Amino acid sequence: MAFGSRKTTKKEAEEEIRKAMERIRKQAEIPKPAPKPKDPGIKLFNRWDMASVVVSDPGLASIMNTDPIIYPKTGGKFASTYLHKNKMNIVERFINKLMVPGHKGKKHKYTSGRCPASSQAIMKALIKSFELIEKRTGKNPVQILVQAAENGALNEEIAAYRMGGTIARQAVTVSPRRRLDMSLRNLAQGIYKTKFNRKTPLPEVIAGELMAAAANDPKSFAVAERSRIEKEAEGAR
Repeated sequence: MAFGSRKTTKKEAEEEIRKAMERIRKQAEIPKPAPKPKDPGIKLFNRWDMASVVVSDPGLASIMNTDPIIYPKTGGKFASTYLHKNKMNIVERFINKLMVPGHKGKKHKYTSGRCPASSQAIMKALIKSFELIEKRTGKNPVQILVQAAENGALNEEIAAYRMGGTIARQAVTVSPRRRLDMSLRNLAQGIYKTKFNRKTPLPEVIAGELMAAAANDPKSFAVAERSRIEKEAEGAR
């Protein structure tokens, strides 16, 4: 500050900071393209309409792709692009999770290594499960899948960090991308856990888990897991 100049008051400094932040915000704003209208003529497997599917969770609406598609397989088309999962249809993402459900914590009994399968086999089972859902509920099975993913998406979880010589646990808010990833993974693990070493047909298990999760039923593994993690996070606040 030059000699003899007037000192800036706290209110003036805060006003200057506010104006500077406003200028930065306006410069950073990028106009978003208008959403493309969904083609009602394109149906999933030429059977189920996806144009009428609604994502009610505002945190997942921007990353859950429900664009109409006939055959949900892109063959890694978006793998080299940034945030490629956001461009992948929700049905295809669910199929990929069913192919590789992943480890359940440190319990390697439920491992991905024993259940690699062709996407065709999983698709056939998914189509039969969608038929069961449509017959039992009278609703669009894709909408049931979206509702199941929404109800299985957790809002808080535990993050562990070192504080001195101890490990502290802190509740943290989950990002939208991780919310959807965790929800789909828990749905797949719940299906695999129910089917493991049982003679129940896979389409029956898929339909049961999706309908229970869509109804927010604690019998669903994804819903129960979400409740458990959120209770732990609530205790670590």
